Amino acid sequence: MMSMMTRSQNTTRVRIALITVAALTLFLAAAPLAHAAGAPVCSESRPQHCTEMVWVNGVQVTMTFALAPFGATPGATIDPFYVIAPQTDTPQGGPVPFFHDHVVGDAPQQNHGDYNVILHGFLVFCSAQGISSGGCVPTFTSTPQGIIPLAKTVNGQMLTSADPIESPANSGLLVLVDAGALIVGTINPGK
Repeated sequence: MMSMMTRSQNTTRVRIALITVAALTLFLAAAPLAHAAGAPVCSESRPQHCTEMVWVNGVQVTMTFALAPFGATPGATIDPFYVIAPQTDTPQGGPVPFFHDHVVGDAPQQNHGDYNVILHGFLVFCSAQGISSGGCVPTFTSTPQGIIPLAKTVNGQMLTSADPIESPANSGLLVLVDAGALIVGTINPGK
């Protein structure tokens, strides 16, 4: 009985992994959607900038983004801006292009001022290995390009800081998809 249950779980994981690989293949060809997910969705009331919530070291803070096109300054440090599955019942972004949350690695109050506001957007997906091993739990999200496996948790841990994203990405449980977006953002302390 236990062998049949284990075989059934393994078969399900392999099927999910195959679906994930197919979805990633389709999604990697969909640069416009990736670019849209890397940039904040803003209200029309303040056309020069917008604000959205982001996760920083397990805490949600408000980040203000400039809407002007931006190119990287040569030699500038560029920090990652991760787009993940919603971590709570209230997504930080969406519904266009899909419901999602954001994670940045640094904020002025956490790192004593060594903060760079140039951010590079990445979509965070569970890899086929992550899904088949049970190490990564995705939220399968529908997009015009197909269904994508946005990462929700890794090894039972919420993705509300950079470390639980970067280490599993290095070990193959997550896939970071370059959203092709450079954005300028600042943390609004106390918000």
